[in-house]
Amino acid sequence: MAIVKDNILMQLVRGTLGKQITIYERNGQIIMAKKRGPSRKKPTQKQLEARHKMTVASMRAHIMLEDPQIKAYYESLAGPGQNAYNMAVKDAYRSPEVQNIRLEDQEVVVTAKDEFRVAEVEVKVIDGDGVITERGRAVLGRNGVDWYYIATALPAGGKVIVDVRDLPGNRTVKELLLT
Repeated sequence: MAIVKDNILMQLVRGTLGKQITIYERNGQIIMAKKRGPSRKKPTQKQLEARHKMTVASMRAHIMLEDPQIKAYYESLAGPGQNAYNMAVKDAYRSPEVQNIRLEDQEVVVTAKDEFRVAEVEVKVIDGDGVITERGRAVLGRNGVDWYYIATALPAGGKVIVDVRDLPGNRTVKELLLT
């Protein structure tokens, strides 16, 4: 790969020359590189899984970008050489992370993080027999990371199940056993 500087001829050339060299522009720089071809190796299982995950992320990104507000949000996060689609794919590729679930009296506090933003947190309270006693959405706290849900009762021997979602709809589910 070579970066072309101060060459008048190359300022106007883009594309592939004779199936050998590709010339393109990235972040305002002109780059010349050997033309790449398809790999001759059979893809591994991890590569196939990554390709499938990227395909799903790309489809989710296209759907999300149909909403003008979400598109504007991703455009605001894009850096040099990036666009809203790049940011949407990056967000759709990774699921949110539940860092902590803790109880403060009758309040369930969920610390959730996503590279972009967590869209919603749903909390279910299940008794010892496996029956859902209550469910509802948590409210985002002032710090922007903790989500709060006030439960009417937290039955001993039961559990709290937390379902965290980001903008593209990726989910992470965690549970906390009640003693």
